[in-house]
Amino acid sequence: MPAALGENRYGKSRVRLVRVTRHGDRHDLADLMVSIRFEGDFAAAHADGDNRHVLPTDTMKNTVYALAKNHPVDPIEEFAIRLARHFLEGNPPLSGVVIGIRENLWTRIPVGGSPHRHAFNSAGAERRTTRVAATRDGITVHSGIDGLVVLKTTGSGFAGFHRDALTTLPETSDRILATRVRARWEYWGGDVAWSATWAGVRRLILETFATQESPSVQHTAHAIGQAVIESFDGIRWIRLAMPNLHCLLVDLKPFGLENRNEIFVPVDEPHGLIEATVVRQGGSTAESA
Repeated sequence: MPAALGENRYGKSRVRLVRVTRHGDRHDLADLMVSIRFEGDFAAAHADGDNRHVLPTDTMKNTVYALAKNHPVDPIEEFAIRLARHFLEGNPPLSGVVIGIRENLWTRIPVGGSPHRHAFNSAGAERRTTRVAATRDGITVHSGIDGLVVLKTTGSGFAGFHRDALTTLPETSDRILATRVRARWEYWGGDVAWSATWAGVRRLILETFATQESPSVQHTAHAIGQAVIESFDGIRWIRLAMPNLHCLLVDLKPFGLENRNEIFVPVDEPHGLIEATVVRQGGSTAESA
């Protein structure tokens, strides 16, 4: 039976870019990692070795730098849209392009109580993200946060859960709750204030995590998603992944000591993984993979 080409795509990953925007003696810094994926009519390249429709991935990399020179890269959503439109306009065989951007966050170093004009320190593992999927019929924009590590020392418990013959976990009404939040959300309709919305979603994640009396990570994830949907009309859905980063009580009884929820050992692996998507009524997550 003859073989036929199935689903295929190609692109460029992990394109690193640091962009310094100079406003006299005050500089802005953007530190990005860009990925590009093409979808379209590339069957001839696969089946016949005919590369006439194949834009080199090296050109994709060069395009990132050229557009970053001539256009702002902040907010990253607009830069991703600009890249996607550029590729669609210049490549007729292309039916769709997906641009992903991860932004490493930097903050200004305080000097004498004021932020320095051109010196920065890393914000750590937290990233701002976007994913733009564009076709000749339209564009879908996602924004997100990755690596947002949060912890609270009380206000969390886990009890009343299902048990079977292999369950050993004790119930608790007071525990440390720590997680590394990964969030992604999709916009719908109208103009979006990209950076203000991103900052607002981040603020709600932090405030809800801190103030909610949490009977489970699942309940906290839902509360965060609900707060975001109710606060931002332009967000269709938000998806949250919240691994439970355990801090386990140390048994001090062998030393003749009582541990009153004071001494813990953090355990990275294994960890629980809780995921939830909260959807606006009438919305859809059909494209949310």
